[in-house]
Amino acid sequence: MSLRLILDALPEWHQRANCQGTDTDEFYPEKGGSTRTAKRICDRCEVKTECAQDAVERREPYGVWGGMSQNERRALGRSDRAEQVAA
Repeated sequence: MSLRLILDALPEWHQRANCQGTDTDEFYPEKGGSTRTAKRICDRCEVKTECAQDAVERREPYGVWGGMSQNERRALGRSDRAEQVAA
């Protein structure tokens, strides 16, 4: 698969994300590492909500997406499922 095909498959909001061109290591810290820098970048991003929603829907297991760590997304996913069961 070519890079062009991969890039064309990305949602439109990816192009407007503040993280474009940022060192990806900031968004994928080693276990126990800080997510502070990544979350600061996300906090000022116009597509933060779309990014977080996409990561939750895809059950993205790694990194900071939309200002949320994998643990925060996992907890959100569990609470959403719990609300659906209770409804």
